[in-house]
Amino acid sequence: MWRLVLALVTSAGIVRAEDVAGEFDYYVLSLSWSANWCAYEGDDRGSPQCDGTQDFGWILHGLWPQYENGYPANCRTSFRAPSRAQTGEMADIMGTSGLAWHQWNKHGVCSGLDPDDYYALSRLAYSRINRPAVFRQLTDPVTLPASLIEEAFIRDNPDLTANGITITCRQGYIQEARICLTRDLAFRTCGRDVIRDCAMTNAQFDPMR
Repeated sequence: MWRLVLALVTSAGIVRAEDVAGEFDYYVLSLSWSANWCAYEGDDRGSPQCDGTQDFGWILHGLWPQYENGYPANCRTSFRAPSRAQTGEMADIMGTSGLAWHQWNKHGVCSGLDPDDYYALSRLAYSRINRPAVFRQLTDPVTLPASLIEEAFIRDNPDLTANGITITCRQGYIQEARICLTRDLAFRTCGRDVIRDCAMTNAQFDPMR
């Protein structure tokens, strides 16, 4: 009986023996509003990203290889791990070198690229997104519908549609804007498991300090 169940589950594509580097369908570009992350986690961790002299705004959380349903992670790779210099060079858009290291270890290894190319592609994807300047104009914390964040990104990126971006929340704060991209970095529709938007109407959004 159990063998029959396992065979049915495997044939349905739910079980994967192993994620293979380079075998995926699209990317999710994840952008995190730095002030919010610092408020609910980063300050308590003493992260250098939250130093009062920093002014990151929307940082690059990661560029994630994605299946149409689910995602690969921790793939085997023949490439050497990135050096401290390589991860350090990403801190200007990722907040810390530690985040760049973590993103390579979990997601970059599944891209089929070496660290240099993966980071270069991540930087290119980040540069192609117009990050709404309106959020830079805030001087005080506000509460707002999560849908307003999505609308701002769609307004400032004319080829982006509502099905190509999702907004997430965490601990009452706006957490991330996740944008779905083809392997050539064109906007595309997100998979059904990605496109679940935060439905909060009073999410916290902090200004940069």
